[in-house]
Amino acid sequence: MFIEPMLLATAPGPFSHSNYIFEPKVDGHRLIYSQQSGIIRLYTRHNNDCSRQYPELLLPFDDDIILDGEVACVDPATGISDFEEIMTRFQAKRTDKIERFRQTKPATFVIFDVLQYKGRDLRQLPLMERKAILSNLALPGPSFGVVPYIEGAGDELFEQVRAWGMEGMVGKRKNSQYVSRRSDAWQKVINWSYAEVFITGYCKEEFGWLTAVPDGAGRLRSTGIIEHGPGTKEKKAFYGVTKSIILGEDKNFIYLEPRIRAEVKMRNWTKSGLLRSPVFTRFII
Repeated sequence: MFIEPMLLATAPGPFSHSNYIFEPKVDGHRLIYSQQSGIIRLYTRHNNDCSRQYPELLLPFDDDIILDGEVACVDPATGISDFEEIMTRFQAKRTDKIERFRQTKPATFVIFDVLQYKGRDLRQLPLMERKAILSNLALPGPSFGVVPYIEGAGDELFEQVRAWGMEGMVGKRKNSQYVSRRSDAWQKVINWSYAEVFITGYCKEEFGWLTAVPDGAGRLRSTGIIEHGPGTKEKKAFYGVTKSIILGEDKNFIYLEPRIRAEVKMRNWTKSGLLRSPVFTRFII
């Protein structure tokens, strides 16, 4: 049984409040674990069945249950999750590859909420009552864990998140019920990284600016596409300037002389040297 997950609003920055608990944000993908009449199914936030991809998570609890959390590949040495590793797991289709990844890239289900238990719908209970139920569950194996939280001290937790290089944190109102939509009762604060890039072109169809950085040998290497961030004013200024610095084009892109520099915020650098989820913040004059 799939339940549409509760989604996070975005907080303007770190905050502390006595009416909130704060959790580290795990860098994986959302997972709904459903055990009904002893049958276990795993679902993504978009209701895609991903049970095959994570055989180590097909272990039963003591009774029927529906849980919400993140599935992640966690580095045992640092405790930090690796988004690229879990995406490799998620995209694997062949049985032999899934079994190999089970050994080399083990997945962990990190639980932060319980939605049903022993046939009882818990979503109308306040969050702290659901947390109490969750804390008393016997986990079925070492591939399961529960997200820790602290009460009130969001600013202090975020400083630790930054020091550890984690994705961010989530603040949740203690009395919040579980609703299957985006809600201000749960707010995320992302631990952004920042970089300076050259804008070397733009997409002809949908909005997108090509980016590059120096490679250390006097050349530029591509770092991906900015798809979010600039407002109408920035876009107008950009396209006004680009007319005089066009180098060429192909079917999809207009290419520019690397004269425009910008600051972007991003989740992190990928292992292949690309910006992960870059957002334009400002032009650098």
